[in-house]
Amino acid sequence: MSELNTPDISVVVPVYNEEPNIDELCSRLVKVLETAKRSFEIIVVNDGSKDHSMQKLFEWYHRYPNYFRILEFNCNFGHHNAILAGFEHVRGDITITLDADLQNPPEEIPKLLEKMDEGYDYVGSYRLGKRQDVCWRCWASKFNNKIRARITDIQMSDQGCMFRAYRRSIIDAIVRCGDYTAFIPALAYKFSSRYTEVGMRHAPRFRGESKYGLYYLLRTHFDWMTGFSLVPLQLFTLFGFALSGFSFLLVLYILGRRLCIGPEAEGLFTLFAILFFMLSVVIVGIGLIGEYVGRTYQIIQKRPRYILKNIYQQSDDDVVLKR
Repeated sequence: MSELNTPDISVVVPVYNEEPNIDELCSRLVKVLETAKRSFEIIVVNDGSKDHSMQKLFEWYHRYPNYFRILEFNCNFGHHNAILAGFEHVRGDITITLDADLQNPPEEIPKLLEKMDEGYDYVGSYRLGKRQDVCWRCWASKFNNKIRARITDIQMSDQGCMFRAYRRSIIDAIVRCGDYTAFIPALAYKFSSRYTEVGMRHAPRFRGESKYGLYYLLRTHFDWMTGFSLVPLQLFTLFGFALSGFSFLLVLYILGRRLCIGPEAEGLFTLFAILFFMLSVVIVGIGLIGEYVGRTYQIIQKRPRYILKNIYQQSDDDVVLKR
């Protein structure tokens, strides 16, 4: 690197229990970035790993102190908060986010840089060919992409792919946002003036198992749905009006039938079915409203999104900086 304080490229990598992948990841990252012939820094955020990921990261930090910076959380705060922590410490004009599982090969980084050099301020990516994931994850991702495209104006081909490049102005805007449940790719899309996408190879996970289960995917789905659109509330309101109109017509029908024909004992279970359906709709509506209220509650609390235990970076004395 030519200048420690002003690298051209910053790479942010969140790490959580990725001990088997650290050596391969760092080796390939360093090789690719050195080949790019630009100054760079690699910011690795240890998100409360319980294995020996931190020891592995130390080895690479001591091997390349000019390249690596390590942010260590005191416990697990989540993938997106780890990326946000990296954003708050980047120094480069271009920031690239990359997961540690190597499903997005570091060798694809030049594709992102090439697009950024064309003048874009945000470059997303989508996975080419067949995804190297289990079937239910692929189906869930496709379903989420279709729903998102219909209820928001966020046009991304692959929202789940975090292999992306951001201009410094976009990074600063995201950091200033302060959203407790920020969905970073969507925020960047909202803030960018020139956005594009590029196809990337998708490789099988190098080693280990995915840390993102069904609950995490559902949680992310609700975050972007309630964080970037009021359409769910508006659709539910319209549905409520439609149900009210249907219920009113049903009451008129039952009243007219009773006056003309007499009571109908056989229709009792039908009425119960309609009642239970309406009650279930009410419960879903309460849950939907709760999502919006919950987001507001989290923001009002003003709790820190993460707590840094240590920052490891080269300084004049090459010491550990603490917060």
